[in-house]
Amino acid sequence: MKALRIHNFGGPEVLQLDEVPQPEPSENQALVRVMAAGINFIDVYQRSGLYKVPFPYTPGMEGAGMVEKAGPGCDLAPGTRVAWAMAPGAYAEYASVPAAKLVQIPDGVGFDAAAAVMLQGMTAHYLSESTFPAKSGDVAVVHAGAGGTGLLLIQLLKSKDATVYTTVSTPNKAKLAKQAGADETILYKDEDFVARVKELTGGKGVNVVYDSVGLTTYQGGLEVLRPRGMLVLFGQSSGKVPPIDPIILSEKGSLFLTRPSLAHHSADRQELLHRSGTILGLVRDGKLRLRIEKRYPLAQVAQAHRDLESRATTGKLIVEVAT
Repeated sequence: MKALRIHNFGGPEVLQLDEVPQPEPSENQALVRVMAAGINFIDVYQRSGLYKVPFPYTPGMEGAGMVEKAGPGCDLAPGTRVAWAMAPGAYAEYASVPAAKLVQIPDGVGFDAAAAVMLQGMTAHYLSESTFPAKSGDVAVVHAGAGGTGLLLIQLLKSKDATVYTTVSTPNKAKLAKQAGADETILYKDEDFVARVKELTGGKGVNVVYDSVGLTTYQGGLEVLRPRGMLVLFGQSSGKVPPIDPIILSEKGSLFLTRPSLAHHSADRQELLHRSGTILGLVRDGKLRLRIEKRYPLAQVAQAHRDLESRATTGKLIVEVAT
């Protein structure tokens, strides 16, 4: 079978399409024929070496497909449509996936949609439900509002009747964020988002900042929070945030700072089923709209990584592994 692997850390060019033996599912695993895989910044972090992984390594932390074979202790029948997140190996024609990570795809949701929403959808869910449980009257800033997670997070926040301001880089991205429900969009290349947020809030600031950008935005995030507000750093597309002196949080109003991860919000099987079931159900019912901007064949994932890292994309990028 074909699998995209890395043998050393580096740029997109280190992604190598290899011919490898089809894996055999171990105990409590299922062999899945991968139909589609999501492309995420965690794949970039692993490829670049920001997150260390063993070699050779097949990236792809999110996928969807059909069970080909169940290993010992796994009761998933061949042909079952499944999806997963936070388990590697989706950049391949087949993947052995822990059964505990697999969830069944409901009728009415395609493989592309399942692969597009598992990781980013559950991320948006835990951010708005667990990290900072948004409610009516809350005011939030969402950075990268036209990205895959951003568009989903805006929709979930608006379903709770929160006010959402979002930063984007272009008028086209602003239009997409508005369509998702954002109350105001801020073109951060043209205006100071700190000044604009303070203007929009009458100087009061916001309750929460959801920040997947990191280095270039975190300081501004601290500036726009009202007392006892929360800065949620859940990504670092612009680079790692340096160490922060905790006294700064006190000086700016007893602020909260957190760096959450989906891994810790889906480790328990029941929590995983709750989050994935909620998100997939919303997609099935048409209450959560997905934007899949581009689909790539397995051999062109390096270009997909370049596109993602350029921060010029909107919505979700996926790999169509099989048709």
